[in-house]
Amino acid sequence: MTPETGERPQMSVEDFEELVRRAPKELRNRLEFLGGRLCVRHGPLDVEEFEELAAAAPETVRLEYVDGKVVVKAMPDGNHREIFIWLQEQCMQHRPDLRVYGESGVKAEAYRKGRARTDGAVARKGHFKGHGEWSASEGILMAVEITSHDRDTDRRDRIDKPVGYAAVDIPVYLLIDRDNDTVVVHSEPKDGRYQQIASHPWGTPVELPDPLAFTLDTEELKDYAD
Repeated sequence: MTPETGERPQMSVEDFEELVRRAPKELRNRLEFLGGRLCVRHGPLDVEEFEELAAAAPETVRLEYVDGKVVVKAMPDGNHREIFIWLQEQCMQHRPDLRVYGESGVKAEAYRKGRARTDGAVARKGHFKGHGEWSASEGILMAVEITSHDRDTDRRDRIDKPVGYAAVDIPVYLLIDRDNDTVVVHSEPKDGRYQQIASHPWGTPVELPDPLAFTLDTEELKDYAD
């Protein structure tokens, strides 16, 4: 994480003010914006309070509940969006029975107490029909995160998210790491940890294990290095 990234605020002051305006009345006085970060006073929110707050948030504010804390997920930039489309095309080419669903809310972590917004969730076509904002993990074959250049990427995408997804037995977690130009494949979840972690530089073939069982051609990712 560069110093510039570390200093970047999670959201604008205007977005924070709009979040407070929309928040449930009992939560408004607990929200603060300090040093560019969203903070919660008087102890952490419980998961039910978080869901109320997330449902009220404006479209420009994407909230997650990770490791008992409310965090703000960065809005995707152009390269982020291109990488997502690349993954969709790769998946459709090799597994036309699957879809890569963008911005999927997933109940994660032990006892499903986390609420993660995946950049992508790979599942069979029609899987999310009838689901609400936050889906159970069953049927999700792979969770996908594409790092953003924000201050929380290191902790959120490289540490907390693998634990959260492994805890609910999502078979594969794919991290497309734009800071290191790597694709990291986490697999074989057991006891809240992925037992296998393999890192591949962009431009090399990346084998995805069962239940996906196909190889990603990552040469195109070099076009989105930044």
